[in-house]
Amino acid sequence: MLDYKPNIVLSNKEYNVVGTRPIRHDGLDKVTGRARYGADINLPGLLYGKILRSPHAHARIKSIDTSKAMELPGVKAVVTSKDLVQISDKASDVGEGEIRNIGFMSRNCLANEKALYKGHAVAAVAAISLHVAEEALSLIEVDYEVLPPVLSSREAMKEGAPLLHEGLVTVPEATGAGGTSDDGVGGSNVGKRFQHRLGDIEKGFQEADVIVEREFSTEAVHQGYIEPHTATALWDMEGNITLWSSSQGHFAMREQTANLLGVPVSKVKAIPMEIGGGFGGKTITYVEPVAAALSRKTRQPVKVTMSRIEVFEGTGPTSGTNIRVKMGATKDGHITAAEATLVYEAGAFPGSPVGGGARCMFAPYDIPNGHIDAVDVVVNKPKVAAYRAPGAPAAAFAVEQVVDEICQKISMDPLKFRLLNASKEGTRQIVGPVFGTIGNVETLEATRDHPHYAAPLEGPYRGRGVASGFWGNGGGPASAIASVNPDGSVSLVEGSPDIGGSRVVVAMQLAEVLGIAAEDVKPSVGDTDSIGFTSPTGGSSVAYKTGLACYEAAQDIKRQMMQRAATIWETSVENVEYQDGALIHRTDPDLRITFKEMAGRLNLNGGPIVGRATVNDRRNGNAFATHIVDVEVDPETGKVDILRYTAVQDCGKAIHPSYVEGQIQGGAVQGIGWALNEEYFFNDKGQMVNSSFLDYRMPTSLDLPMIDTVIVEVPHGGHPFAVRGVAELPLVPPMAAIANAVGNAIGVRMTQLPMSPGRILEALEEKNSNGSDSRR
Repeated sequence: MLDYKPNIVLSNKEYNVVGTRPIRHDGLDKVTGRARYGADINLPGLLYGKILRSPHAHARIKSIDTSKAMELPGVKAVVTSKDLVQISDKASDVGEGEIRNIGFMSRNCLANEKALYKGHAVAAVAAISLHVAEEALSLIEVDYEVLPPVLSSREAMKEGAPLLHEGLVTVPEATGAGGTSDDGVGGSNVGKRFQHRLGDIEKGFQEADVIVEREFSTEAVHQGYIEPHTATALWDMEGNITLWSSSQGHFAMREQTANLLGVPVSKVKAIPMEIGGGFGGKTITYVEPVAAALSRKTRQPVKVTMSRIEVFEGTGPTSGTNIRVKMGATKDGHITAAEATLVYEAGAFPGSPVGGGARCMFAPYDIPNGHIDAVDVVVNKPKVAAYRAPGAPAAAFAVEQVVDEICQKISMDPLKFRLLNASKEGTRQIVGPVFGTIGNVETLEATRDHPHYAAPLEGPYRGRGVASGFWGNGGGPASAIASVNPDGSVSLVEGSPDIGGSRVVVAMQLAEVLGIAAEDVKPSVGDTDSIGFTSPTGGSSVAYKTGLACYEAAQDIKRQMMQRAATIWETSVENVEYQDGALIHRTDPDLRITFKEMAGRLNLNGGPIVGRATVNDRRNGNAFATHIVDVEVDPETGKVDILRYTAVQDCGKAIHPSYVEGQIQGGAVQGIGWALNEEYFFNDKGQMVNSSFLDYRMPTSLDLPMIDTVIVEVPHGGHPFAVRGVAELPLVPPMAAIANAVGNAIGVRMTQLPMSPGRILEALEEKNSNGSDSRR
């Protein structure tokens, strides 16, 4: 296994540490069970918290009576929305799949005037045991006025539809999202609407020989992380709050909790635990403020852990969508125009990832004339959260199928068409920015040249599909502190929770600069009192931003080491060179000290050396991927089997190829589940009826072939090691690639996700009854 070579094409600069495969620093703890996750916290005097959740998808809360619950022996505290800060929701700051509006966030943690989805948190108790806490929940009396729910964006946008927020006003363009009017007069379920335009769309369609226009829909799907949300809070006698939780950003948990409790952020210390999966779903606080509010009343530590049903019903999946795409092309394969309308469900509060869908959907193509209309709609479902490349997968599902259909109409190979129209350096996107150096063409060429694409695929009901995808990747603020130890190792403290092997990836970048082994770096994730602010682990940003912070911290160590050597040798620092982990006298090569030797002499020659760095770089490492998939459809059952899967992706530089491959494989597998099985299924009362892993069907190893990966390395000039983010992008192409393969297998274009056996059978029956291809 250690001799395995990655399938890397177009490899750029080689390094000593970067690009190798060291064993991850936290691996042994995780495989032996020593690693500590959020639920592993057990403190003296610990109380157990449980949350009462609404049985209704839409109901006005007339009153909450907690007196009987408080009388139950063993119950120590009960909290409702009154125990959180009641901030107006007029401030319109809503991120993509996130709630940044504090008024909305408060109402999502504990409902105030209304319960807006089945499973919406209404009250919480703290008791001496889980059993007592659960019994106490049954004693809380809530008087609901049940209201009709609105369960789809189409329903929500109709005139006269039930309103989730009576004062909600639609915010146009990019000025904000989801505010309420000062006079409380609104009357809309649309939180935001914006448009992007490029060129002359009418002229573009007039120049087209072929025009394809289709509508697509997707259902909400969950990230599927194995570890439920959990948090323990201790509010001490001095008013200081300590949080232990598993999240993708403990600084965000600190800030959100402080805002919801009305205390300064300096009063909250957030300690990151290991995280059992997130994929974007653990960037929003759900239980931390509730546990802290209960602890404030009891002055004892309180732990709140969700059940699996609560995770499904009370946290954020990604959006259900309705997308219309229209594209035109000439007979020789040049795209002349593209138009799209995206309607994304935000759940109970504004803030869907529709902006991500708009930015990414047409990015793989050089399109001279384009128009995108994007709408964010609230419905009586859980507030959506980010999920790997938020917004982009559903949009790609639509665009890449229209591209495939155009290729069929003009009889052109789908990869040839994509190469002919590929965006490249200098291409202006419909959403505005101009691409710098990108690897879209190189990724498509690697896909075209892969043996999978030319391999024979024989037999009835078998098909092959391809699809491309884009994600911009992110940056942001990050901090790192690296201390040189006397034995030559380096203790590294950084601020990014590790959900994908990022400890070793950032440690490798520090080791590369210092010329030492990755194993000689001891990385850890610091709490909010121990390391400078670092933005959440998301957007495929950590290897870039925190890696950059570690790179700069290593440069700081190098500078100090060189100055220390100059002092020892009684020469100027300009006369000292740092090379391959050693300090060398430029004019006297016999004077040479290795990093390890110098580390052992520091305390006797000037004292310890600590490297520090903070960065806030946001030069996006735009990245592209193309996937090939072969499927076989059983016409008797409608079941789709994945026969072969190849994912090709530009990652700039694979810092640790094993983890790059793992991220690509994981994203592709999640896409297979989203394509074929996964969906939130609601009854007409807005109740999710498949809120368990038994009924919410995710792929297992038995459902999958080996996911082959090809790493393309086109350098990103915004990072010293040319890094582009990896983890978001692999989820973008799979649904479209599988849909194209299924369409080729059965002669029916599937336009609704998931492509479940039932839907496949319905499509085949309709095709057979019509006697020709149908499009669904």
